Amino acid sequence: MDLLAAKVSDLAGFVWNGLLLYLLVGTGLIFTIRTRFIQVRKFGTGFRRLFGSVNLNGEKAGKEGMSSFQAAATSIAAQVGTGNITGCATAMISGGPGAIFWMWVAAFFRMATIYGEAVLAQTFKTKDESGHVIGGPVYYIRAVFKGTFGKLLAGFFALAIIFALGFTGNMVQSNAISNAFQKALGVPTWVVGILLAVVAAFIFLGGVTRIASVTEKLVPIMACFYLVGALVMLVANITNLPHAFALIFQGAFQPQAVLGGAMGIGVREAMRYGVARGLFSNEAGMGSTPHAHALAKVEKPQDQGIVAMICVFIDTFVVLTITALVMITSGALNVTDMSANPAAENMAQVAFSTVFRGFGDIFVAICLLFFAFSTIIGWYFFGRQNVKYLFGTKAVKVYSMIAVVCVALGSVLDAPLVWNLSDLFNALMVFPNLIALLALSGLVAKVSREDHELRK
Repeated sequence: MDLLAAKVSDLAGFVWNGLLLYLLVGTGLIFTIRTRFIQVRKFGTGFRRLFGSVNLNGEKAGKEGMSSFQAAATSIAAQVGTGNITGCATAMISGGPGAIFWMWVAAFFRMATIYGEAVLAQTFKTKDESGHVIGGPVYYIRAVFKGTFGKLLAGFFALAIIFALGFTGNMVQSNAISNAFQKALGVPTWVVGILLAVVAAFIFLGGVTRIASVTEKLVPIMACFYLVGALVMLVANITNLPHAFALIFQGAFQPQAVLGGAMGIGVREAMRYGVARGLFSNEAGMGSTPHAHALAKVEKPQDQGIVAMICVFIDTFVVLTITALVMITSGALNVTDMSANPAAENMAQVAFSTVFRGFGDIFVAICLLFFAFSTIIGWYFFGRQNVKYLFGTKAVKVYSMIAVVCVALGSVLDAPLVWNLSDLFNALMVFPNLIALLALSGLVAKVSREDHELRK
């Protein structure tokens, strides 16, 4: 397992450290310029549109799609997962606290990217063989690239996302939950895995209606529960906040000054892990959340596009940032001796235990249960849409059974291997999505410009 994990890690590192690192940020920069900083111009409107439609028991999702809030809740459910807790710790252990700064930079530009993804998903959505609304990158890939190339590119994306999220991605989430409960309560990982698989199967079999119903209730509750606990931590360590921000900014440009040259962490490593873990956290540019935004019942595609931007903001600038500050201010992240740091999957529990004492482990385990399980639901749904595209609606049941097995299996697998596999498949699915986004950036810019001129 260790050898396999190392090999997969090397391959994932090669992909991430190459073209993809620059392609992700570059795409966000292009969309930011072409939409004239849509994430700044429409931030207030998107914020009001999202929070003005919050409803814990909204309309029933069906063939015609779901409400804008249900689509956003499904998106946030997928975005706010282990990437915000375990992934945050992994980024800082591997790239130093400066990785958080590069997460912010990348997320700012990716807010424009996800705007484009949502607009295109809405523009090219269609109906499946049973009459249900369906959409996602495969449809805008096929729209811009005709013929065999388009079919191959869309097919490659569909297969990659099924493996990246529906299978290995959900293994990561169940792995984080089972490890947290084993540490907090001593519950065997396989027991947690079976329980997660049973509940997941119940939700999966309910289709879009049940998924939308669960996420619209679960997301606001889990966010409030975690943020209240995190704010208690920050208040308790408020005197350390200025130093924490100093470590983040200094670590972004002078990692050696923070960690010491012997650590071998430079600006490139801080950027690499910030961008990579940031993608795993907010998923902008990855091509996953457009599947949810495509189903939103809105007047114009750009209406859901600006809501999608706020989802990224909440994920990275709110939840992930607060998590990082909790870990730094509590002293759980040891910047003077990085080798002495706890394992990434345990760092949040170490941090919260400094104030919550014996309840810290349990608090994080509960939060991870909320975060990671909601992500399992969202990622299953994204994979489901692509199974429909490749194999038709009849194949959904087979996919559902495999996904349930992955949830159970992931709980007992070695964490490094699971994370590395997920990293690799994430990278593979990003390429076809970004190629299509760049090819259609003119359309997104036109929609943004027309909307701006209409509202003058």
